[in-house]
Amino acid sequence: MLILSFRAQLIIAMLLAVLMILTRSYHFASSHQLADASWAIFFLAGVYLRSMWPLFGFLTLSWWLDFSAFTWGGINDFCVTPAYIFLLPAYASLWMSGQWFARRYQPDWRSLTPLIISSGAGLTACELFSNGGFYLFSGHFSATNWNEFIDLASKYFPLYIETFVFYVGTAATIHILFTILVQALGLHSAATK
Repeated sequence: MLILSFRAQLIIAMLLAVLMILTRSYHFASSHQLADASWAIFFLAGVYLRSMWPLFGFLTLSWWLDFSAFTWGGINDFCVTPAYIFLLPAYASLWMSGQWFARRYQPDWRSLTPLIISSGAGLTACELFSNGGFYLFSGHFSATNWNEFIDLASKYFPLYIETFVFYVGTAATIHILFTILVQALGLHSAATK
């Protein structure tokens, strides 16, 4: 099980909030901007932050950033529909899958299988809630059918997976390096206080 001090959790929460602020409002990377890290942020918040309050904080931050982008930032409000409410269970599913992984975490290779299972389950649930909800309830699709949804999902879901893997892989690399450093310096007991 992954146990971090309150101070470590606070630092991680602030870093995740900064990452969300820097990447929110854009769906996929271009040469001028980073891809939206929101899916990875909710998963990582579930992994590292023990309380449920950060979930509500990140939900509020994501809403505020979207509202700001649509109101003042000149971003198209195409996604602001009644389906927007489906982001709540979508992001919560990522957070819960991160929590599930954190309970199974071990500081060695045995964490790889739970990480793959939790990531896959969280990504799938998030896709079904966010993009499925948008497809069914946004009002942008006149006649909905499974074939069209599957075509749309096969077009966009791999991009979300790629972005998620990039950010979570980067976080995992930092986590591994930090763990090695802490063990090498004998700071393990200090890191958990």
